[in-house]
Amino acid sequence: MSQNLLVMLKNRFKSILALVICAGLISCTTGNDSNNSVTLVDRIPTEYTNQFYVSNRAPLAPSALIKLPVGSVKPEGFLKEYLIRQKNGLTGNLGEISAWLQKDNNAWLSKDGTGEWGWEEVPYWLKGYANIGYIMNDQPMIDESMIWLEAVLTSQRENGDFGPKLMDGDHPDFWAKMIMLYCLQSYYEYSQDERVIALITNYFKYELTVPDDEFLEGYWQRLRGGDNLHSVLWLYNRTGDDFLLELAEKIHQNTSDWAGRDLPIDQVRNYYEVRDGGEVPDWYRDQVDWHNVNHAQAFREPAQYYLLTKNEKDLQATYENFRIIREHFGQVPGGMFGSDENARPGYADPRQGVETCGMVEQMNSDEHLLRITGDPFWADHAEEVAFNTYPAAVMPDFKSLHYITSPNMAVLDAENHSPGIANSGPFLMMNPFSSRCCQHNHAQGWPYFIENLWMATPDNGVVAAMYGASKVSVKVGDGTEVNIEETTHYPFDEEIKFTLNTEKAVEFPLYLRIPAWAKGASITVNGEVVKDNISGIGYAKISRTWINGDQVSLTLPMEIQTKIWEKNSNSLSVSRGPLTYSLKIREKYFKKDSDQTAIWDSKWQKGADTKKWPSWEIHPVTDWNYSLVVDENDPASSFEVMKGHWPKSEFPFSLEEVPIKIVAKARQIPEWQLDQYGLVGELKDLPKTSDQPVVDVTLVPMGAARLRITAFPELLNSNN
Repeated sequence: MSQNLLVMLKNRFKSILALVICAGLISCTTGNDSNNSVTLVDRIPTEYTNQFYVSNRAPLAPSALIKLPVGSVKPEGFLKEYLIRQKNGLTGNLGEISAWLQKDNNAWLSKDGTGEWGWEEVPYWLKGYANIGYIMNDQPMIDESMIWLEAVLTSQRENGDFGPKLMDGDHPDFWAKMIMLYCLQSYYEYSQDERVIALITNYFKYELTVPDDEFLEGYWQRLRGGDNLHSVLWLYNRTGDDFLLELAEKIHQNTSDWAGRDLPIDQVRNYYEVRDGGEVPDWYRDQVDWHNVNHAQAFREPAQYYLLTKNEKDLQATYENFRIIREHFGQVPGGMFGSDENARPGYADPRQGVETCGMVEQMNSDEHLLRITGDPFWADHAEEVAFNTYPAAVMPDFKSLHYITSPNMAVLDAENHSPGIANSGPFLMMNPFSSRCCQHNHAQGWPYFIENLWMATPDNGVVAAMYGASKVSVKVGDGTEVNIEETTHYPFDEEIKFTLNTEKAVEFPLYLRIPAWAKGASITVNGEVVKDNISGIGYAKISRTWINGDQVSLTLPMEIQTKIWEKNSNSLSVSRGPLTYSLKIREKYFKKDSDQTAIWDSKWQKGADTKKWPSWEIHPVTDWNYSLVVDENDPASSFEVMKGHWPKSEFPFSLEEVPIKIVAKARQIPEWQLDQYGLVGELKDLPKTSDQPVVDVTLVPMGAARLRITAFPELLNSNN
């Protein structure tokens, strides 16, 4: 992470505390504004309480932004196409092929909580599967979800526990139920079924009775207690039961110390190793765990606890967690970090990757933190991961995925690449059965992202928090329900249009997020420019009395930018707006039998036809060992943007249908080859010069490239 970004994060944190606690310091206009009043604000004020959507209840810190009920936001464009492909692909068919989702002898369906199958896989899958049903009004998906949800709702035992009787060694295992609580919350948002409130209330009363030495004892559950804390605060905001605040404190005290620094090495929870047997560096003791999924979902726990304490140190700890792992393992494009499974000192090259689970959990955490803090930084980051890293983790038809995805990867095969990556086995190829966690947990990524595109604001307004073609139905102003249609090809296109539909005139503020990368943004209302030359991260607040048919247009100029990753061999990456670009490598696909190439813990249902669900190796057809020739004085002049037609399929994340490309100059580096582990050679070992001729190469959006070079090696003679 660059020094500038570190300073930005520190400054951003300082500003958040003042703005969250003292929202009155933010200049804002209220209901008496004349039409077309536009104000730029760093944060949306929290001095009001939204009258129509459940917000944080005292004594919790005020809600910065408020999640709308599932189904309020309907996707269009490629976001809708993604959900269709999920339904027709792995997400929609796991119930017929995954061993953990078979209904026979499944503990999630049994009356007494016993059965052969009954851990995290069902709720992991249901988080995304059910929500796709709610969002798309897909009755068969909703009906299938209800089989599982009804079983959960009728499974509560006298002591308040529910679902499978799970043990983590000698202690009760609460982890899988943390995930199921997410599923129940979404179902309640959709249905208002009061059985959900009753079940969760009784379950939390049970948790309060569990002795501390029996509570959250075990690796996964202790690290991920923040998910339990989230659900407790969710319920408190709906019932106001005081015992929930006591339970929230109990959960935090029994959760791993995500604010801990300079910890004794025996308190670092993950398995770790140091390259070449070296000593563990001091900084490795500044995080309680370096497992990629644990970190992506649990680094936010101090910020969740902040809602209870209002102590700025708790909020700061989450920002520091984000910074620390990226300082040492995230000096790469795409928004994630190179941990493979567990981050290892000495392994931080762009060929290191992250689990698909880690990506979707990071997106979920970003969305949580956007609601907690109102900081648009988290929306920027959620988009960065969603548009650049996550799409290439799955096949375009969404029928298989791989465990590890990296910024630099030139072959995806069934070979063992350890110790080049941390995992031993075929972890790079696309397999519908690998691994039991990612196979199910991937489902939440796009539906959760879609749900958080729009959020309610404390002043009875609405914010376009993240951008994507969609429609939202939301109560604003005096309680009038308005519908806003967002039409755009963002993140590929610069213009975003909004059309309002309302049965009567209504006054409310509409907020539009201004990303950090945007320079010279402009806004029009009904064709009239109301604000231009907008730069700097924040929100544009449009206060007016809106009438049916009003139109707003936001233009976010997308300039080519280059970034030097000084702490990763001075490698270079290229971006335009929210998209990062990778070298286009022609791909050749080889079909394999998935039951012959799956990792060791893969399982499928009896009778599942694995021939219908093949695995895929992807090999390069063209050379990949290039670095870019860039004018150091004017980097943007070294690139030419080529815009094409929007794909009829509405799916832009494939090499064949990507609607935008960049032409660049490059030289080959002959010494850059696959190494002894079958991985892209590390950047630190490469020469800094090349005598090869300068040639034209094509760059494509990173998310469309399953094989890609995204962090290009330093080339000192690039101008010659």
